[in-house]
This record gives sequence, C-alpha cells and structure tokens, in this order.
Amino acid sequence: MAGEDRDESGPRTPTSDPEEIERRLQMPLQLAIATQRTVRRVLPDPVDDAVLRRCLELAIEAPTGSNSQNWAFLVIRDRDIKAAFGNQYRRAWKLYGGLGQRLRGGDPATARILKSVQWQVDHFEEIPVIVVCCLRGGPHLPLVPMPALATSSHYGSIYPAVQNLLLAARAAGLAASLITLPLWSTLHARRILHMPLTVDPVCMVPLGWPIGRYGRKKRREVDALVHLDRWGNRPWEGGTG
Repeated sequence: MAGEDRDESGPRTPTSDPEEIERRLQMPLQLAIATQRTVRRVLPDPVDDAVLRRCLELAIEAPTGSNSQNWAFLVIRDRDIKAAFGNQYRRAWKLYGGLGQRLRGGDPATARILKSVQWQVDHFEEIPVIVVCCLRGGPHLPLVPMPALATSSHYGSIYPAVQNLLLAARAAGLAASLITLPLWSTLHARRILHMPLTVDPVCMVPLGWPIGRYGRKKRREVDALVHLDRWGNRPWEGGTG
C-alpha cells in the first residue's frame, strides 16, 4: 500500500544507483528513527562517493548554534590512515573494553555489545569509509578553563548533524555507528590528519554496507524518563490511558 510504514529492516544490497538511493531515502521518518541502531559489522564493499555525498548533504541540513554552520567532515578511505586510528582504537578499547567485561560481561546484552565492538576494533582498517565529524572555531584559550556552557554550546553544533548522518545512512541502507575512542588523543588525531588547532575532531562515523539486519530497539518507557516542573514529579507515571 502506498505510504505504508513497511518495516524494511533487512540488509540492503550495495548500490551506486542514484535513483535507488533516492528511493531508499524516502523511508518514512518514524520508521527510520525506530529502526536506526548501531550497526558495526560491515562488508568490505566500497561505498560510492555519490551515496556518501548524498548522506552528508542531509547531515548538514541540521541546525547549528547561531547558524554558524561550523561543521567540517573529513572522509577517510586511505587504509594507512585507518590503520593509524585502528591502533589508537585498540589501545583505548583494551582498557575500556576490559573494564566493561569485568563489570558487566556476564550480562547477555552487554556481552553482545562488547562482541560487536570487538569486531569493529579488529576490522577497523577494512571498514570502507570513516567520517570524522569536526567543528571549527571552538573555545581554544590556552590554560583558561572554559565554563561548561561554552563547551556544551560548541559541541552541540555537531551532534544534530551526526544524527542526521546516522538517519540518512539508515535509510540508504548503510551500516553506521557513532564512536569516539579512536580520537582519545586529539593531539595524535590532528597529527594523523594534518589538522590545524582551530578544528576539533569530535567523533567518528564508520560507514559500510551491513552484515546482518537492522531492527527495532529495546528502550525504557518514556514515563520513567520524563519529569514535570521539578525532578521526581512524574507526569505520565502509570501510562497515559
């Protein structure tokens, strides 16, 4: 039926056909949001520039503070550069992943996540595209601590664009995830990328054609997350019926 919210949660085959990509991008917003999840395992098949460009065009439809449009996106395809960040990822994951394994490794859901991240860590160089999402012109006063509001306002200008990129990738059929561990040393990241100090590498979005499926996610009930006027006042406790 035309306009029906069909759950197209299965994997999409790789394509570089612009008409097919545009057809996929017509996915209903509610369906894209409901089934957009972290997908780390990807095929080594290349992601065509036209597909990537279209997703980034939709990413920059996002708002920014004062409409500054101060995003920048660095696309990594070079295997040696991916390997350099892969080494960073492995160092950080050895600590972070080991801690997660000790604290919550017995939980089946956590174990699945840890296994998925481990796959990404082990195959980082094989991921077709890594997008480094950056911001230009942040607060960079040496030895002067910035208030939390300034930091939040600055980084708040990139994450709407990142979410747009994740949703566009979901609709187009690309697997995507939001990661930060390979950037644990921004000094090292800038050196790898020949990036000036006036640009902040904020996060990475690995992209590729997925191994496996999309699908709906388990989420807490919204009633448990909403407070009205003051903390602890639950407006919808017990449901809305």
